[in-house]
Amino acid sequence: MQEITSFLWFDDEAEEAVNFYVSIIPHSKVLRTSHYGEGGPKPKGSVLVVEFELDGQRFMALNGGPEFKFNESVSFLVECETQEELDGYWEELVSNGGTPVQCGWLRDKYGLAWQVVPTALGEMLKDKDAGRANRVMQAMLKMVKIDIRTLKEAFDDTPAAR
Repeated sequence: MQEITSFLWFDDEAEEAVNFYVSIIPHSKVLRTSHYGEGGPKPKGSVLVVEFELDGQRFMALNGGPEFKFNESVSFLVECETQEELDGYWEELVSNGGTPVQCGWLRDKYGLAWQVVPTALGEMLKDKDAGRANRVMQAMLKMVKIDIRTLKEAFDDTPAAR
């Protein structure tokens, strides 16, 4: 089977968005850019497709026009080990016009949905102790940007979490 590549549809900001993403995510790069020729729906020479990698995962971005918009039914998940790492990605992705949402979700300035969450969140939410998992869920539901310390306090049922 050939490799499966995610394909993102932009109006006309594919190149700008890709440069933004590769500047934030480590081990990322633009692979190649192709341009519209004569007779295309966009002016000759304008960017058609940008092929790129985010941390080694391949993507393509198309300047296809205003017909389609991103929504939360597809999002990119960034799992972070530390609060500092989480804060860094969060701030970069909401900068210059992005929108914080809830529970670690945000929309970047191009409308793409992202989930910026701690790696430990999944383990906490599937803990065999339903009470611990529920406390974590309840704490997370009150957050916009995730706070790892607060999740751990809820998980451990420390007095600060009550």
